[in-house]
Amino acid sequence: MSKLTIVATIKANPDKVELVKAELIKLIAITRDEAGCVNYDLHQDNSNPAHFMFYENWETRELWQTHMSAPHLAAYMAATDGAVAEFTLNEMPVIH
Repeated sequence: MSKLTIVATIKANPDKVELVKAELIKLIAITRDEAGCVNYDLHQDNSNPAHFMFYENWETRELWQTHMSAPHLAAYMAATDGAVAEFTLNEMPVIH
């Protein structure tokens, strides 16, 4: 299967920006060490600090799915419960 790109958009509640940011940062090093992770880059919007975006590339969809069930993602979900206003995830296979 071809490489998979993930674009994940996270919008924090205005009063929880720093909490969400700190929890997102915790995911970076551990995820980059996972099997199949090509890159895992966190971005924050200059004009809206509550808007974060992960740009990720994975060797296969199956390896990304393993990542999605990892304990560190469950810990992130628990730590940010009620702090995230919106979450959007786009799976985007490479077509060329």
